[in-house]
Amino acid sequence: MISAILYQLTRNLTPEDIKRSGFDTYFVDHTTGIYPIAASGVPFTAAYIGVKGDVFADLHEDLAAEQKARVTYDNLLRLIDDPDVCDPIKFLREREIVHYQRFGEALRIAQDKSDSQNFYGWNPAFDKEAKCRKC
Repeated sequence: MISAILYQLTRNLTPEDIKRSGFDTYFVDHTTGIYPIAASGVPFTAAYIGVKGDVFADLHEDLAAEQKARVTYDNLLRLIDDPDVCDPIKFLREREIVHYQRFGEALRIAQDKSDSQNFYGWNPAFDKEAKCRKC
């Protein structure tokens, strides 16, 4: 959806529009193609995906990612007044909220099914409960 919005916003740019908007440095490297980059200019890296293979660590990472995306959409909505851009951003924001709720439910289920005395002390996917209680 974001790619489609960016395409709509850049498809009719003239060289003068590109220079005047400050889009020229990006345009030189990427034309109007989508290159995942933060507003600060830092390119996307797979290091942002913090998978640990532990249900609790990964669900907390997922919860945080959904909230960070929601804040980004909130900030975009504060800056944009074009309804053709705002409406899909609002949809994406609502989707982040639903994802956050589902990850929260998954975390509660994982906690309910784990040893309530120590559900953050060991990885149930790899560690046997008896072994961990000796530690």
